[in-house]
Amino acid sequence: QVQLVESGGASVQAGGSLRLSCAASGSTDNRANLAWFRQAPGKEREGVAKIDADGDMRYADSVKGRFTISKDYDKNVLYLQMNSLKPEDSAIYYCAANLWRWRTLLREGDFEYWGQGTQVTVSS
Repeated sequence: QVQLVESGGASVQAGGSLRLSCAASGSTDNRANLAWFRQAPGKEREGVAKIDADGDMRYADSVKGRFTISKDYDKNVLYLQMNSLKPEDSAIYYCAANLWRWRTLLREGDFEYWGQGTQVTVSS
């Protein structure tokens, strides 16, 4: 079992920055594939960024160059640094984990463990 707890969500103005954190505990042993997803009101959940256990990363086109995913392997914490935020980035952000795939493709179905989410609101 894996437990994921997100934090760091807040309300910011457009152009601002936030860093989200996701503390992972349980049977990960630093071999989990991890990702950030988001869901805005009335929209489907979408992948934002992922980092596999071997370090392979992928970003959604809408956040490339603005968001950075990283992981502190000692603390077992996943981060999402979000810069140049836009109102369209407003959503609930979820951390997700997968333990058994060799490679994930930033798809919701690739991940079996989910956090409770943290709200990010960007005002214009």
